[in-house]
Amino acid sequence: MPNRKKIGLIGAGNIGGELARLCANEELGDVFLFDIAAKENFAKGKALDLEQNGSVLGYDAHIRGTSSWADLEGADVLIITAGIPRKPGQSRDDLVATNLPIIRDVAENAKKVCRNAFAIVISNPLDAMVYEYKRVVGAPKSMVIGMAGVLDSARFQLFLAREAGVSVKDVRAMVLGGHGDDMVPVLSMTTIHGVPVSALIAKDKLDKIVDRTRKGGGEIVNLMGTSAYYAPASSAVAMAKAYLRDEKRMLACAAYLEGEYGYRDLFMGVPVVLGGKGVEKIVEIPLTEEEKGMLAKSAKSVQAVVDICNKR
Repeated sequence: MPNRKKIGLIGAGNIGGELARLCANEELGDVFLFDIAAKENFAKGKALDLEQNGSVLGYDAHIRGTSSWADLEGADVLIITAGIPRKPGQSRDDLVATNLPIIRDVAENAKKVCRNAFAIVISNPLDAMVYEYKRVVGAPKSMVIGMAGVLDSARFQLFLAREAGVSVKDVRAMVLGGHGDDMVPVLSMTTIHGVPVSALIAKDKLDKIVDRTRKGGGEIVNLMGTSAYYAPASSAVAMAKAYLRDEKRMLACAAYLEGEYGYRDLFMGVPVVLGGKGVEKIVEIPLTEEEKGMLAKSAKSVQAVVDICNKR
């Protein structure tokens, strides 16, 4: 008989709770909602609420709140949201000083109890935090990944669909680069049911959509006073599903590069194939010269934040 998978969620806040709900509803495995000792009862209460929700919706996943790393021993998947969310006026890079010690502590503990888990990092600044997690744990590059491209691509797809007056289901788009204001929506590869997007949306409108996509996280922070959580959680669960169910999905994710796209020793958003072995392939797509230039600018921004982390 196959064992039920074990999913550890680090951080029981808004994203953590939505992650737990989605993992349970999809019956991906048993869920452990982890937070610091001061928030253990909060995590336990949220877990209990979600288990009772299962009686209504009909899912059988066990959900536990905890502040003990021992409960995460042998986890198959680890999704990391620990750290403070952005506030209005903050950039993702502003979070380095606060979130860097947190991600290091998470990585040190994960190294002890579940170093073989497939790790999905959501904490910001994303590209630097996932780099630091891999460095501390010493995990293979196939087993550590950052969630950004799935979310950024989803935002891009939504804005395109609304402008074109079509179903979001028919939009095929991908956003590469760092998870920041220099991200690269790849217009040359964007289609609506096979039709190049430039044939359906005027250039000035496309330029505005690209700009809105790059600032998509900040738009929500300014409206809500905190970071988004529904779409980020769904994005991370799509990645976890691809791994646990060996779906071989091609998704934009922050992956560790060793020469792909001309970059090395850097996590950056690129198309990857996610399956039962984790990151099974990094797909190199042709980019226009303009897109290559934008990717270079984005990589420079990512490297700058990684350099700050390396000095601390």
